[in-house]
This record gives sequence, structure tokens and C-alpha cells, in this order.
Amino acid sequence: MPKDQRHERVPTPPPPLVVAASLAAVEGLLVLVYGVLLAADVHGDRAAMGVTTSVFFVLLGGLMMLCAWSVVRGRTWSRSPIVVVQVMALGLAWNFLGGGTTWVSVVLVVIAVVVLIGLLHPASLEALADARDDTA
Repeated sequence: MPKDQRHERVPTPPPPLVVAASLAAVEGLLVLVYGVLLAADVHGDRAAMGVTTSVFFVLLGGLMMLCAWSVVRGRTWSRSPIVVVQVMALGLAWNFLGGGTTWVSVVLVVIAVVVLIGLLHPASLEALADARDDTA
């Protein structure tokens, strides 16, 4: 493949897609940091649980950041993992509802809804459909 084809210019993504990807990247960063903090707090009596939980959150955070970057670059496959994580966040928000954690629930719902609207906005769908047509 010639050099000029490897560095193809990526079309400018629509604003709703950029907002959704940005929020998803921030979510991914926060989850990754949480995984690192969990790893720093692993105790010998629950080492296996601590390590596996830490690895899970670090991998999930990394995947979220990769998908956020990829969806802005027009990679259609990366939209699905972001949507799945947002639906999981809506379920998690339901668990935080009530008492002193209601604010966590509200934050999770607002972010998840904004990301889902941004990803499923007609301009975003069109941009990702155009990207798929260009690779076919």
C-alpha cells in the first residue's frame, strides 16, 4: 500500500459524535483510574478477587478509551461496545437510586443518555455509515 493511502484524511466527525466519544473517553479514563486504585489496595486475604477486579476495570477503561478514539475515526465496530457500557451504566444508576447516592444515579443517567443520543443521532449514524461505505 502506498504511503499516501495509509495516511488518508479522516472526515470531520459531527458534533454529536464528538461529544459522545469525549464523554465515553472520560468514562473510560475514570474506570481505568479506578482499576489502578483498586490494584493499589489489594490485600493478601482477597488477592485473587482484588487482582481480577482491578484487571477487569483497567481493561474496560482501556477498551472504552480505544472505542471512543475509534468511533471518532469512523470505525463502526466501536459504537457497539460504547452502547453496551451505557446501557450497563443505566442499570447501575438504578442501583444507586435513593438515599445519599441519588446524585451518583443522576450523573450516571445524564452521561449515559447524552452518550447514547450522541451515538444514535442521525448525523452520527450518517457519518459512521459513510465511513463503512468508504471501506467497502
